[in-house]
Amino acid sequence: LARREAPRTALAALGGLALAAAFPPYGLWPLSAAAVAALALLTRGRTARQGAWTGFAFGLPFFFVLLRWLHVVGYDAVLGLSVVEALFLAVLGAGLALSSRLPLWPLWGACLWVAQEWARDRVPFGGFPWGRLAFANTGSPFTPLAALGGAPLVTFAVALAGSLLAWAAPAAHRLRTGPRSLRAALPGAGALALACAVVVAGYAVPVPTEADDTVDIAIVQGNVEKPGMDFLGRPLMVLNNHVDATLELARDIRAGKAKKPDLVIWPENSSDLDPFQYPEAYDRIEEAVRAVGVPVLVGALIDHPGKRGYIDNKGIVWDPRTGPGASYAKQHPVPFGEYVPFRAQLSKVISRLQRVPRDFYPGDRTGLLQVGPARLGDVICFEVAYDEIVHETVRAGARALVVQTNNATYGRTGQPEQQLAMSRLRAVEHGRAVVTAATSGISAVVAPDGKVLQRSEEFTRDVITARIPLRDGTTVADRVGAAPEWALAMVGLLSCAAAVLIGRRVRPDDIVDKKGQK
Repeated sequence: LARREAPRTALAALGGLALAAAFPPYGLWPLSAAAVAALALLTRGRTARQGAWTGFAFGLPFFFVLLRWLHVVGYDAVLGLSVVEALFLAVLGAGLALSSRLPLWPLWGACLWVAQEWARDRVPFGGFPWGRLAFANTGSPFTPLAALGGAPLVTFAVALAGSLLAWAAPAAHRLRTGPRSLRAALPGAGALALACAVVVAGYAVPVPTEADDTVDIAIVQGNVEKPGMDFLGRPLMVLNNHVDATLELARDIRAGKAKKPDLVIWPENSSDLDPFQYPEAYDRIEEAVRAVGVPVLVGALIDHPGKRGYIDNKGIVWDPRTGPGASYAKQHPVPFGEYVPFRAQLSKVISRLQRVPRDFYPGDRTGLLQVGPARLGDVICFEVAYDEIVHETVRAGARALVVQTNNATYGRTGQPEQQLAMSRLRAVEHGRAVVTAATSGISAVVAPDGKVLQRSEEFTRDVITARIPLRDGTTVADRVGAAPEWALAMVGLLSCAAAVLIGRRVRPDDIVDKKGQK
């Protein structure tokens, strides 16, 4: 059995590698539809168990390459997380095998891709949305569909196009056998035409970009001492880097070399010491903010005021006259990176977890902040990957989005490019400019249509100045919220249930083996 399945397993693994190449830093987005087609063909007509194995063989190399940036923690972490995520692809493979027995199976398969992402985005520990098909298509013809139904609709369109290609593939093979098979190939030709229509459908979707107002901003990327787990270096070094870059900006403003912005944005962890516990950190931030003379959005780790031993990962609005004011605490800390589930049990067997000495405490409200003249929506680092967090921030009234992030641990690994791609999709989804501020890169300004207007290099000190649009209007995706995702996921699950029920109604004496014997 293993020998018989080996070629199919190898092809599934190649399909997973092709899907990984569709994502940044490679960015070969057409491979996302091609990989979907490959998995559909490899699971079609198989049993659920065979489909599950094929899905796992597809998912493991895909996630291993996609998440290779975790090697700075350890390749065991890359493998462990890849196995967990590949289990969702195993369930998808089983579902694809079941639904392939039904008429219109490409439609049900596309819905199952959405269902798989729906589950993976939520469990375990709040989910891990990395690797969604939508995040490989933030600069493709599919991208405008995000303005209608968010990331789930983009995933559905990519999966539908790929599944239709799989439906058309046998017809293309029949055409090679001669003109007699032309009639038999017509359904496949129709599937190919429909796949092309799905690909170009996004061009018909208007992406709102007109500005109700504008604001001048400056993004300060102060840089860190070195990449990796020990990026913080000496105490105050990261903070001093951001203070010094801001003081230099202030000098340029006074000298007439730079225009004074309306506000300044610092990244996540730009203060490496709690300014409310360390006066020297507080004084340095005050010095920078007063020098530039406009509000600064500061990223800092703060001792939680009500939960002893816990930390808040915050964005703090720091005013040049009144000092620190409104703030936003990260709602979705990263498991095993910012908090340790089952700490008492796991820390005894995994000593590496001791590098997370205190748990971050999740915030309980959205990141709507008034920063100078702008009403901004703050999301911190990995939160940009979660639909609900960004959606609720826009729904609360954010006129532009800010992603404060610290990618120094994963610098030059491809992870910053993957996260920037998510910002591009969010811009289109919500019709908002997205500003990414990173300690060591990539800091960027993304227009509401998803185009990257400016970006920094990694591990360099930089100050980006830009005028960004502020918008009050909402997209269709804003108004419908998670409804498309739930609807598509439920259709996919119901298709599997229907396939199981139909299979049970087939009598044993109706089953014919490969030799034509009953």
